[in-house]
Amino acid sequence: MNQYIAHFCQAATLSVVLALSAPGAARADGNVAPVPESGIIKVKSVYSKAETIARLKQDIAAKGIRFFDEIDQSKLAADAGIQIRPSTLLVFGNPPLCTLFIRSNALAGLDWPVRLLVFEDEQGQVWTAYTDFAYIARRHDVRGMDQDAFNKATGVIASITSSVRSR
Repeated sequence: MNQYIAHFCQAATLSVVLALSAPGAARADGNVAPVPESGIIKVKSVYSKAETIARLKQDIAAKGIRFFDEIDQSKLAADAGIQIRPSTLLVFGNPPLCTLFIRSNALAGLDWPVRLLVFEDEQGQVWTAYTDFAYIARRHDVRGMDQDAFNKATGVIASITSSVRSR
């Protein structure tokens, strides 16, 4: 009987831990939105692809975040003789923060600096997409980071993408 009680307590504890650590993305309004199992956060833009990119880059610069590159994936595909829908990758980040992830686990370098995809779907709707920071931290078992800094980074990416979403 004690064994069953112990297993029940373990299962209950695991359920609570999983519920408390469920993925969520901070939104610019301070609320937490559920994060899909993939860890990918998509935000619908109300602007054209070019205007979306311009606004995102302007917001990144206004926040003092280092911008590394803009990669036009659809142009790369066209240069290779392949046609894809419009897709551009923006690469940016805050090295003092990003490197905390990498210091905890070198494999986190696969996800840093931050990458924000701007793309058009089959209907021509423009979207932004990025990988949730909490998902990245779990993926690479990142430990020992200052939770306030982590939450701030999550809020910043939500704020950046909110600059192009409908109000």
